[in-house]
Amino acid sequence: MSLINSDAVIGVIGAGTMGAGIAQVAAKAGHTVLLYDAFKGAAQRGLEGVEKGLLKLVQRGKMQQDDVDTLLSRITLTDSLEGFAPARVVIEVIVERLDIKQSVFSQLEEICADDTILATNTSSISVTAIGSKLKRPQNLVGMHFFNPAPIMKLVEVIRGLDTDPAVAEAIYDLSSRWGKSPVRAKSTPGFIVNRVARPFYAEGLRVLQEGGADAASIDGIIREAGGFRMGPFELMDLIGHDVNFAVTSSVFAAFFNDQRFLPSLIQQELVSAGHLGRKSGKGFYDYSEHAEKPAVSTAAPAPAPHHVAIEGHLGVAESLVPLIEAAGIKVSRVQEGHGSILIGNTTLQLTNGLMTTERASQANNSNLIQFDLALDYTKATRIALAPADQTDPASLLQAIGLFQAVGKNVTVIDDVAGMVVMRTVAMLANESFDAVNQQVCSASDVDVAMKGGLNYPFGPIEWAKSVGLSSILNVLDNLSASYGEDRYRTSPLLRRNVAGGNL
Repeated sequence: MSLINSDAVIGVIGAGTMGAGIAQVAAKAGHTVLLYDAFKGAAQRGLEGVEKGLLKLVQRGKMQQDDVDTLLSRITLTDSLEGFAPARVVIEVIVERLDIKQSVFSQLEEICADDTILATNTSSISVTAIGSKLKRPQNLVGMHFFNPAPIMKLVEVIRGLDTDPAVAEAIYDLSSRWGKSPVRAKSTPGFIVNRVARPFYAEGLRVLQEGGADAASIDGIIREAGGFRMGPFELMDLIGHDVNFAVTSSVFAAFFNDQRFLPSLIQQELVSAGHLGRKSGKGFYDYSEHAEKPAVSTAAPAPAPHHVAIEGHLGVAESLVPLIEAAGIKVSRVQEGHGSILIGNTTLQLTNGLMTTERASQANNSNLIQFDLALDYTKATRIALAPADQTDPASLLQAIGLFQAVGKNVTVIDDVAGMVVMRTVAMLANESFDAVNQQVCSASDVDVAMKGGLNYPFGPIEWAKSVGLSSILNVLDNLSASYGEDRYRTSPLLRRNVAGGNL
């Protein structure tokens, strides 16, 4: 398959927000674009939406009017599929129904040249299944953009079982020339992003279900400690629970009810009640006019300790030590130990995936408190603490005072295995390793996909490596032991990396 030239005609079927955005991207790259929508007037509305968005850029001084006029002149509306005859590539952006997509592509095969590339923007339907009814399935490829297409860099290039590798590479190269960050993936349920992202929602929902913390506090911990732009409940409300629940359910079913993708009863109840999030005015949060968003649970001020002892190396949390010293707290160090911060008879440790109560019992240490993972302990503005059931209230106050002294808001959560950020990051990494292990994509592509598609602060695999793969494996093994569920089984590739010395 030859390279798609810069003057190639690009067809876009579907002129909604995504389709119109893709048309804008192609036109900006210099292509003549043919835009079609089966609904009367929709293509014109789509084009007007593009113009409106571009004019805002002109008003902000980010684009010249002449450039807007040139871009818009490259987009031509067509009133039938027959108008796509000259197209070198046709991108379908229509309803997520297999039969309709198959019908449209079958018609295009009769209209377009034999070597025209047919691309589907599907987010959930198998590219292989779409191509199964085509005469030339080798010409069909997935080209999955993320919304809004003109801004989001990621494009998942998905190979169906019959896709010609040269076709996939041509679309990969085209995406790169359009200024995108393409990644390669096989046609498997959820592709990369919609598969790997499931634990971000699922673990937050599980912590909520178990009473670990309320939705606002979980969101706050994920944002302010984990470095994510939004917490899981904010994001689900934004996406819409009908959409998010449907994606989770479809991935669960497509993987033959693999427990790792088990949908949440909490979210099912929201969908049943019509509480779909922002679009309905209510989800985990109330979006009515005068409603106030619940505050993140924050501990009251507590006195700072005068002295702490550090036993062993704190691993990823070692950057806390200079913060403690800078706060004027005397620090003494003991080289031996399991990575602990000692305040008198109070022991603080980074969560290892066990419930604090269980870990305290194993260590015969009644005053144990675990703290959660942070993306960067020097920049995080919040930290979560989970005391054991046996822990003295005075010990908890000492721990709160320590973290407040180094500039952190403190949220005390109930004792749930793996806490909040740690279990979320560990499960995202685990799913990423499993996708790589099952030949869906490369390790580098999964990190690019999750940063480019969902604005994650780190790719899950690179994040796991920064924490330490052996630590992530230990967390997952402890989650599995605590829950006794197949949901927390570890990826063979992660275990293999640790066994091979990639710690």
